[in-house]
Amino acid sequence: MATRNLTILAIIITIICILGFSNAYESPPYTLIHSESEFEIRLYNESVWMTAPVKEISFRKATNDGFHRLFQYIEGANLNNSRVPMTVPVLTSIINGAGPLGSSAYFVYFYLPNKFQATPPLPLPELNLTPDSWTTTCKAVRQFSGFARDKNTVEQAEKLAASLSRSRYSVSSSSNFAYSIAEYNSPLKFFGRVNEVWVDVDGCESTKVAAY
Repeated sequence: MATRNLTILAIIITIICILGFSNAYESPPYTLIHSESEFEIRLYNESVWMTAPVKEISFRKATNDGFHRLFQYIEGANLNNSRVPMTVPVLTSIINGAGPLGSSAYFVYFYLPNKFQATPPLPLPELNLTPDSWTTTCKAVRQFSGFARDKNTVEQAEKLAASLSRSRYSVSSSSNFAYSIAEYNSPLKFFGRVNEVWVDVDGCESTKVAAY
């Protein structure tokens, strides 16, 4: 039991370290289409992510479960025995009402760095991970601070929905997810934290305003 606890502690410490400074890591490139005080519209390029499906009621538990498996993958639990550099954000996508009694289903996403976009290392089968290729997609994004928890993520998603209802952008009817939560910081960063709500939208023109 003591050995197991030490192993879990080592994994937690490593996760905290690799999530420490988000500026050091790759993130999916996008073009900023529109910006205002409550949200912005981004056009994301085609990209490949590794995904962990999770059946859970709690957003926080789902994110922890999914990222734990993704962490094993990037540390070498793949058929290539490759170590994959950390990227940001860690993205948790929510499907509401997907399970019994209104429970939810989630997908936790890891953006593959440029080096592995064309040829992602194949995960070990027991991790239950799947690569997912994104087409060019338009997203409405609302930023918020603090720790992303079950309650405040729902509140922030509702605020984004309210903002979109007053804009010319509409939530995409073809999206598989209600919304996604993007997290950029280590659990040990207590101030200046950055999180985002992402929602797929229609009505996005590819006018290049600023590329990131």
